[in-house]
Amino acid sequence: MIEKAPIRFVPYLKSVIWGGNKICSYKGIGQPEPNIGESWEISAVPGHESVVAEGPYKGMKMTELIECFGPELLGKSVFERYDGQFPLLVKLIDANDNLSVQVHPDDDLANERHGSLGKTEMWYIIQADEGARIYSGLNRELTPEEYVSMVEDNTIEQALAVHDSHAGDVFFLPAGRVHAIGAGNLLAEIQESSDITYRIYDYDRRDADGNPRELHTELAKDAIDYTFHEDYKSEAPDPASGHARLATCDHFYVDRVLLDGNMDLSYDDSSFTVLMCLEGEARVECEGVRMPLKSGETLLLPAVLTSFVMKGRGTLLIARC
Repeated sequence: MIEKAPIRFVPYLKSVIWGGNKICSYKGIGQPEPNIGESWEISAVPGHESVVAEGPYKGMKMTELIECFGPELLGKSVFERYDGQFPLLVKLIDANDNLSVQVHPDDDLANERHGSLGKTEMWYIIQADEGARIYSGLNRELTPEEYVSMVEDNTIEQALAVHDSHAGDVFFLPAGRVHAIGAGNLLAEIQESSDITYRIYDYDRRDADGNPRELHTELAKDAIDYTFHEDYKSEAPDPASGHARLATCDHFYVDRVLLDGNMDLSYDDSSFTVLMCLEGEARVECEGVRMPLKSGETLLLPAVLTSFVMKGRGTLLIARC
């Protein structure tokens, strides 16, 4: 029987050409190398499985936890639906420079091509520099042929919907939506457990060896949703609401919690729960366990842990499947 207590993992810090130095400062940890663009907080992506940081399961990988505890960890419903695989990838992202313009395949296409889940995701903007932008969706409907032509003549940026970025903004990005994170954004990302990205445009950047980074023009062609939508930014939650829904889809839902004192929470045992502290400090209390949680930290609560108390003051995200 798995312990009814939160699980903390060692973050995987990923250095990339567009990364900066905000993540380690935000998390209050030392920066092991320059250009940290991502912190994978909870992951079961092969080769980058999260490792338990402390407690009775210290040193165990996510996959090993699932092998030992299965439905008790994931929830029976989630365990059966995803055939014993952890279905989410939880990240922090620091865009010191623009990320590439990209798109992700949906579940059907990703399974057909890669034997993987697709990638629907959502972003919560934690910090945004003055003038920071998010690129999400198209500013007009395109045909696949127009898309290819614009990639070939380096004008695809002209077809992107551009949004000013502010702390607290939310963007939901279903698979197929063309997007890019602009420079100056620090954000939290909840997504399907997939590392499949089709790069469309990359500003003619070069890798460490001086070579242009690979583009996936043809792969992306079949993955893109070419539909135009009037508004790609999610409606901001009521600032007066202590518990607000930010995103919901077939793969996950995400709530924002404004904690000011004590809050009792309870769920059914169909899914695990992810807690991510975005601002302030909190403490999770359950079954005699008290675990602190501060800005930039993330906890996984096993599905059998169906009720707990949060104490403190801050802003948190809660994600479940």
